[in-house]
Amino acid sequence: MPEILEVEAYRRLAERVVGRTITMVEAPDVWFLKGGVTPRVLAEALAGRRITRTGRHGKVLLLESGGPTLGLRFGMTGRLLVDGEAAIERLEWGGRRSDPIWERFGLHFRGGGRLWIDDPRRLGGAELEPDLSVLGPDAWTLNLTGLRSALVGGRQPLKARLLDQGRLAGLGNLLVDEVLWRAGLSPLRAAGGLEAVEVRHLHRVVRRTLDQMDRRGGSHTGDLFDHRRPGGVCPRDGGPLRRDTVGGRTSWWCPDHQA
Repeated sequence: MPEILEVEAYRRLAERVVGRTITMVEAPDVWFLKGGVTPRVLAEALAGRRITRTGRHGKVLLLESGGPTLGLRFGMTGRLLVDGEAAIERLEWGGRRSDPIWERFGLHFRGGGRLWIDDPRRLGGAELEPDLSVLGPDAWTLNLTGLRSALVGGRQPLKARLLDQGRLAGLGNLLVDEVLWRAGLSPLRAAGGLEAVEVRHLHRVVRRTLDQMDRRGGSHTGDLFDHRRPGGVCPRDGGPLRRDTVGGRTSWWCPDHQA
């Protein structure tokens, strides 16, 4: 699914439309529109406006145009395309083919060109003025104080807390498993029970992991990824990986070095 790394790749691709003027809003799937907006409301708010900048918070892509900010979410299988080019050709658990019926939302621009979202499972969405206040701090720009605040209190498992977008925005299942594996922390640990030194270490690992996997090409490029399967072994110490469900998500981890 698109995690923070994939949405950042989408944002970079969307930079191509900065300076372009929207001529038409394409919203064939009303289900995809969130926050009570309709195709007509979107058209009235955006048509004739020029894209001035892109942004991102967690997994939300932001397009600004001097009017209402357009927020785009990508769910499990959403991909962004600009002028027929995709930042990511195929998501790991997305469709293996392209189909026009999966085109959920698009913008047409003066002089030609188009931006659109392809989403087989329809779990993403487009909205005006997305409420970012319900999200935690962005995981990529997170400072140590922000991570401490995200983890403090309660006995919720560490992995579940890191997946909670209201606490920390942007990390998904693959990235959290990779981060915890690299940090040597069990996903079952109580989030509020980490020692100060462990929180500092986790903060460094989050930043290093995102930077490295961004250079590699996305959330599926982690050292643990190819071993996330029955019979998989830890690429660090060779021990058998354990599979658990944590926070409602399948989790792979090494009980030998993740404590």
